[in-house]
This record gives sequence, structure tokens and C-alpha cells, in this order.
Amino acid sequence: MSLKKKIMEDMKEAMKAKDMLKVSVLRLLNSEIKNKEIDKKGELSDDEILAVIQKAVKQRKEAIEQYEKADRSDLAEKEKKELEILESYLPKPLSEGELNALIDEVIKEVGATSVKDMGKVMQAIMPKVRGRADGKLVNQLVRKRLSG
Repeated sequence: MSLKKKIMEDMKEAMKAKDMLKVSVLRLLNSEIKNKEIDKKGELSDDEILAVIQKAVKQRKEAIEQYEKADRSDLAEKEKKELEILESYLPKPLSEGELNALIDEVIKEVGATSVKDMGKVMQAIMPKVRGRADGKLVNQLVRKRLSG
């Protein structure tokens, strides 16, 4: 089943269960997907839908951070619940050990020797970790490997 169909099925289930938070999160996600399809003038692949979900996850994380800074734990809790729902559609994240092993493998593949080769490494590794690791973390780990 495609990711889009799974989201639609889950939305129907949430409606039947009267889980209004999940319904609202999935409706918003569905509208984001539709907007991207309109921009693209065609259906989105599962990878493109994952990118939309990742963007929504990133927005929630930033909102949680802002609400906690403003001492609004009520709003932060709501965002955390929404984040949980969205993250359930993402693939299982890579552990730091798995990520380090993948970084080492890619560094050997592209023949990187210094921080100057950072772009080559990032370009090769990001498609492999898409949806399973945060870009900032990958960047930091690659930089550490190439400079050390």
C-alpha cells in the first residue's frame, strides 16, 4: 500500500474512532501533499511524501522548542502529540552506530580525504539516509570524520 493510501486509511479510522487530534494532523498532512501534487502537476512518490512528512516533523520540533522557551507547556504538549502521529509514518531512524558505519562507507566510496570533500560525501550520503537521520546530525558527523 502506498504511503498516501495509508494516510487516507488512517484518517478514516481516526474519524470512526473520533480521534480529532489525529484527524486534524492527517488532514493537514493530506492538504500539504495535495499542494505539492498541484505544484508538481502529478502524483507524488512515497519518497516525496516522506519529504513532506519530514518538513512537518521539523516544523513541530521547532514549535515545541519555541513553546518551551515561552513557558507554554500546554501548547508544547499538543505539538508533541502531533509529532508522535507524524513520526509514525517515517521509517525507523538509524542508530548513531549505523549512521557512523554508513558515513565511513560513503567516505571510502567517494575517496574523501579532507573537509574540502564534504560536499561530495553529503551528496552521496543524503539519499541513503533520507527520512532516517537528521541532516544536521549527518553533517556534524561527516565533518567530524573528515577533520579528525
